[in-house]
Amino acid sequence: MKSDLTFEEKYNAIKKDSLYDGVFVTGVTTTGIFCKPSCRARKPKAENVIFYDTPELAIKNGFRPCKICKPMDLEGEAPDYVKNIIAELLENPYLKIKDYDLRQRNIEPNKIRRWFKSNHNMTFHAYQRMLRINNAYNLINGGNSVTDTAFGLGYDSLSGFNESWKSVFGKAPKDTKDKTIINIIRFSTKIGPMFACATEKGICLLEFTDRRMLETEFKDLCKRLDAVILPGENKYLDSVQTQVAEYMDGRRKSFNIPLDTPGTEFQKSVWKILQLIPYGVTWSYKQQAIKLGKPKAIRAVATANGYNRIAFIIPCHRVIGSDGNLTGYGGGIERKKWLLDLEENT
Repeated sequence: MKSDLTFEEKYNAIKKDSLYDGVFVTGVTTTGIFCKPSCRARKPKAENVIFYDTPELAIKNGFRPCKICKPMDLEGEAPDYVKNIIAELLENPYLKIKDYDLRQRNIEPNKIRRWFKSNHNMTFHAYQRMLRINNAYNLINGGNSVTDTAFGLGYDSLSGFNESWKSVFGKAPKDTKDKTIINIIRFSTKIGPMFACATEKGICLLEFTDRRMLETEFKDLCKRLDAVILPGENKYLDSVQTQVAEYMDGRRKSFNIPLDTPGTEFQKSVWKILQLIPYGVTWSYKQQAIKLGKPKAIRAVATANGYNRIAFIIPCHRVIGSDGNLTGYGGGIERKKWLLDLEENT
């Protein structure tokens, strides 16, 4: 739909209704603001308009979200039918929802498959399998037998269960008892959707979903923690969503969520120093190196900052160049500017 609309069709759609919300956003060059198509603010002149397919593209091109229509509020938000299905699966670990069941719920199977592929990089049925394997792991770790667990979760055979298990863990159930589970969720924020990951010890990743190094970070986490990443419930994932929302609303200046941050000793020392930078304050890489007691290690410090997997809570966005310029940030320079402006004005 995005690629089918001409400039004229998009311009004519402005202020009509909410039909095109989520299809494109309107950047207004005279104000530097971008809006939903349904925004009630005065319609801009056509010569002052640039259309973008996503709010993130508007942000990357220097526009900031409108305070009236709040175009970021639904960015990356799962539609209600997806939320309801996920809640149903989490509540009932024995449930298997097939294409027939989706149609009974008036949900087109291809539609939900596309959403999961786009937002979780897996099919809906793969997501269900991973949820069931997560439940199976917890049951077996809690003392249940492999046989009882397999048939209790609705598998038709032990061989089928073992194949599903091996597709995730790479080993048979008896060989993976001590594997760490990293639970993952995807959630929306004012400046784009994010992934959060957590172990039983705390948050181990908090990143925007378009982070270029994301796949590398997932692999590194799994290697360092001898872990596998699975969707599932985790108390720290509930807390991080609430605290990130409060932070972006200007209602929170510090976080109190336990962290699980595997890395080299040098990286850990750099990340610890990052957490000393006060809210609303910026340091240069040089200042950070001096605080670390390694004034000549500026480049090494910058590199370690780049390997930080936990946005906001470990605030690498507060580090800037010695000349005051905004430099490298995994979430993008425009997001870095947005975060610094937020902290400066609250």
